[in-house]
Amino acid sequence: MGRRARERHGGAVTGGPAHHPSWEQARSLARAAAGAALPGVPRTLEDALGHALAEPLTALTDLPPFATSAMDGWAVSGPGPWQTGARGVLAGEQPEPLAAGSAVPIATGAPLPPGASAVLRREHGEVERSTSLLHPAGPGPLPEGHDVRPRGQECASGEPLLPAGTSVTPSVLGLAAASGYDRLMVHRRPSVELFVLGDELLDAGVPRGGRVRDALGPLLPSWLRGLGAEVIGRHRVADRLAELREAVAHSPADVVITTGSTAAGPVDFLHETLRLLDAELIVDSVSVRPGHPMLLARLPATADGRARLLVGLPGNPLAAVAGTATLAAPLLRALGGHAEPRSRGAVTDGALPGHPRDTRLLPVRTAGTGVAPLPYDGPAMLRGLALADALAVVPPGGAAAGDAVELLPLPTG
Repeated sequence: MGRRARERHGGAVTGGPAHHPSWEQARSLARAAAGAALPGVPRTLEDALGHALAEPLTALTDLPPFATSAMDGWAVSGPGPWQTGARGVLAGEQPEPLAAGSAVPIATGAPLPPGASAVLRREHGEVERSTSLLHPAGPGPLPEGHDVRPRGQECASGEPLLPAGTSVTPSVLGLAAASGYDRLMVHRRPSVELFVLGDELLDAGVPRGGRVRDALGPLLPSWLRGLGAEVIGRHRVADRLAELREAVAHSPADVVITTGSTAAGPVDFLHETLRLLDAELIVDSVSVRPGHPMLLARLPATADGRARLLVGLPGNPLAAVAGTATLAAPLLRALGGHAEPRSRGAVTDGALPGHPRDTRLLPVRTAGTGVAPLPYDGPAMLRGLALADALAVVPPGGAAAGDAVELLPLPTG
């Protein structure tokens, strides 16, 4: 992209961002800014949680790897009644062959003995004490393969199980382990350094002396980790240009995230910092409420050539949440190699208030199959968000009762 000067706050910031892009455009620009996902690295199963698969997960074995019993009962050979054996088959054992007309007790998950034709559930059979004969309770013959999990029922060796880009959840780890994996090739997590700006912020106690508590320092790190980031630091930065420039310039993170200083107030130095660092503005304000004055910029590369990006979030708590959902979420997921999440929608129980011109991100609570708005939804408020299940994407002008709206998930831990 060619260099173009853009006058802002007394200086020039390179690049040509879309002026107040729509909410959808801003998210697309954030995904595109990530470029290629970060490289793949091998991780143990324990350490792979939360990463994205860098290559497809392919079965290393048949699942199950051998025929197994689906129930506690008896492995039987042929039609009944059957002569029972004394010793049963437990999971993890290698059973002896079963002769025709015979039966042996078997546990759920135990390998089926060679020669067995079916499994008779414990509650469906009875052993005659005097003859040790096992009689089926049902009137008809036991079908062949009854209550048997055949080899390869779930998958065959070499079969693709999950595509690259799949987020590694506990369920994915279980499938990988069952398939024979000890390590997974996953994309490296994007590293994030969080700078919380504002001389008015307190780290402890109740608000006092004109100062307020920092809400974003506790709120954002766990959310960023949930988006696949590795948070390498969280720091308070004073409202001084030199301190902010020093912090941003020397951050080793793939993504720097700042809170506050995105507007044009007397101590809002973020735009000037970006100008001094010769950064490229990609997004400079978004047509969304709250969170309108958010930004995304490309920083100079690190000494070893790694690309760096900066997401500037507004300082008001709910506005910063909107900025995280709009710019940080798609950027971090793309850098981490995560596939685009499926859109989740719902129908409104009642009207959702909107902004006359901009998209609105509104805290909502699900009620049955629909969603309802919550009070305390101002840019500086978190009370409504704490009760919310999601953020509803409300189009300009609002949504009427019965309209379908997109829902954005909120972090839960």
